[in-house]
Amino acid sequence: MTVFDFPKKKKRIEELENISNQEDFWKNTEEAKRVSRELENLRNDIRKLSDLETEIDSLVEVAGISGQDKKIETEIEKQLQNIDKRTAELEFEILFQGERDNSNAIISIHSGTGGVDAQDWAEILLRMYLRFCERKFWKAKIISESRGQEAGIKSVTVEIIGKLAYGHLKTEAGVHRLVRLSPFNAKNLRQTSFALVEVLPEIDKIEDVDIRPNDLRVDTFRAGGAGGQHVNKTDSAVRVTHLPTGLVAACQNERSQLQNKETALKILRAKIFQRKLEEEGREKEKIKGEHLSVQWGSQIRSYVLHPYKLVKDHRTKFESKNPDEILDGKLDEFIGAYLKKSTK
Repeated sequence: MTVFDFPKKKKRIEELENISNQEDFWKNTEEAKRVSRELENLRNDIRKLSDLETEIDSLVEVAGISGQDKKIETEIEKQLQNIDKRTAELEFEILFQGERDNSNAIISIHSGTGGVDAQDWAEILLRMYLRFCERKFWKAKIISESRGQEAGIKSVTVEIIGKLAYGHLKTEAGVHRLVRLSPFNAKNLRQTSFALVEVLPEIDKIEDVDIRPNDLRVDTFRAGGAGGQHVNKTDSAVRVTHLPTGLVAACQNERSQLQNKETALKILRAKIFQRKLEEEGREKEKIKGEHLSVQWGSQIRSYVLHPYKLVKDHRTKFESKNPDEILDGKLDEFIGAYLKKSTK
């Protein structure tokens, strides 16, 4: 279903409205939230398209009676530029054709080769993605974090809720390389650091993944790092291991052990679903990206801050000479370049 497909969108809205009007709709809270989000997104799409069509019709009418009035012609030019911009935004959404593109996302960042610099680099990437979410008006919540002793983070997992969150962020999966003058080196030497970004779609439907209680090992431990009063005082953090696959998910930032367990299970479902698709022969990068070693030669994107400034995506060859802007979360052009290449 593309963003311009009016009939299919309206038909889907009718289907979802019928579901939401059922008496037992909120009996399954997770499914009800998923349906409500999809319904809201579809209604917004219809509204955007209707507004754009109305504006175009009005502009055509004004253009037909404008004659030689320079003021009206100038206003028409401004409106045309605005229409072009909004049309481009809608056309961008057509690129999201993946089965799970409209899902929320679970993103994990792991520091790699480079010691303290790599841990600091992982934290810089975390800030970049949090700023990207702010620009999109998405909700982002850190659910698990392991900080470095001196600086930065060893690993972090973030839940991201927003329209097409997974569709956008799946393009970021892979190894990210940083070249800069090290702030942690007494001689201020040039340092190369690596971090791995993993991205999974949130699995709303539990029936999509068959997890038997007997296949799970649940461990509790004392949460560490920044947090509320429960941190470092109670065994509220939870680690869940899926014994048949060895996959592990953990959460420590919720207020209670029960909430941490529910969040960890959500992450585990996503990991098992990803593994299931891989076993069925789906292309690995469509879900998580190639799981490469976090070191030289395996990067998908390089961020060079010294001796020159450049951010280059090695998959698309798209580049920017303004790394500060990119690290502040302006990732749309890089994401668009990857999506356009992958849909050819």
